[in-house]
Amino acid sequence: MNKSLNRRWTLVMVLMFGMVLLTACGTKYAALPINEDVDICAICKMQVKDDAYATQLTTKDGQNYKFDDIGCMNQWKTENGTDNIGMDYVRDYNDKEWIEYSKATYVYDASLRTPMAYGILNFKDKPSAEAFIAEQGVGTIMTAEDLASHDWKQNTENMDMMGEHGHDAHGHGEEEANEGTHQEGEMEEESGH
Repeated sequence: MNKSLNRRWTLVMVLMFGMVLLTACGTKYAALPINEDVDICAICKMQVKDDAYATQLTTKDGQNYKFDDIGCMNQWKTENGTDNIGMDYVRDYNDKEWIEYSKATYVYDASLRTPMAYGILNFKDKPSAEAFIAEQGVGTIMTAEDLASHDWKQNTENMDMMGEHGHDAHGHGEEEANEGTHQEGEMEEESGH
């Protein structure tokens, strides 16, 4: 009976040690808050606003990159590859909650105004995206897989309308048109987009 009890305790201890090891090795990624005072887009070097257009990714080695538009994040992925990405996030257009990139639903239309004129909005689920399309009368639903083959062209007409640095008001509607504008001289560097 003692041998049987010792084997059970040994088995329990091995299992517990294994679970601790797995937990220690499993890296947890989390979206970081946006700090408008210091966060700039890793691609276009524009200010990242704390709004529904902000995106970010964290590499497996712990580097965090923030972007003012999902199109900029796509450009980073094109230039740097995706093998070292631990997790990437977008924000829900309606409530600004962070969503894993692969789990979000996207709406695309060239006429949709986004900071760098890529025309893609992020939603936490398909019903929210469908409601947006029904309300606005424009848009095509896309998944993360669809975005992998998307052409990622910027709407140059929207860029011209968005001002000197390529950013619009970042608002959802006319009532927010002046709330999120970039300050004159805030970022002198041109975006290159």
